[in-house]
Amino acid sequence: MKNNNIITDVFFDLDHTLWDFDKNSELAFGTILKKNHPTIEMKDFIEKYLPINQECWRLYQNDKISHEELRYNRLKHTFDALNYNVSDVLIDEMAEEYIQLLPESNHLFDGAIEILEYLKDKYRLHIITNGFAEVQTKKINNSKIATYFQTITNSEKAGVKKPNPIIFEYALNSANSKRENSIMIGDCLEADIQGALNAGIDAIFFNDKKIQAPQNIKQINYLLELKKYL
Repeated sequence: MKNNNIITDVFFDLDHTLWDFDKNSELAFGTILKKNHPTIEMKDFIEKYLPINQECWRLYQNDKISHEELRYNRLKHTFDALNYNVSDVLIDEMAEEYIQLLPESNHLFDGAIEILEYLKDKYRLHIITNGFAEVQTKKINNSKIATYFQTITNSEKAGVKKPNPIIFEYALNSANSKRENSIMIGDCLEADIQGALNAGIDAIFFNDKKIQAPQNIKQINYLLELKKYL
């Protein structure tokens, strides 16, 4: 582990790390399904949607599908898995409504504000996200965490997505920081952790789902456990 005395800049992922994407997503879909597809059980929809959405994001961050394909495929494949027929027009309308509703619910992970308060006077704080710029800005502002961060790097600004090392280089330049003085905290082993490590930046895996992870990777299950490292 690095000597904490030399860390000056802490970079956070946003979704699934600070901002509780699954909880907020479920609330958005609850509103949409109740209005447009009341026969679908919310529990069944979310059970199918979560792994499909995760796989679509994996493909997106590796440039295997486009932004538009991500938005369409995650809904189309979910409805297919439920054997529920819905037109492409309705899927496109639902995708747009979902993006509008998603930032309106802003549940953060337990300890998010407390850990940001703890870190803000010790380090400069930043965000690196693969999420869409307009939506991510709304999430950050609506959840009232914008004031904690000195820079926010998104994949649209950088032109590439995590785990591409270019986005980490872009973030370091924006923060006027050096890789040896920085650390990345995120929930995705491939995009956040391995991406940062490959870029020469230390990393801590936010493993709230307690999945199996390589032993040599620093990890936490709760955000407040960051106090052990920072």
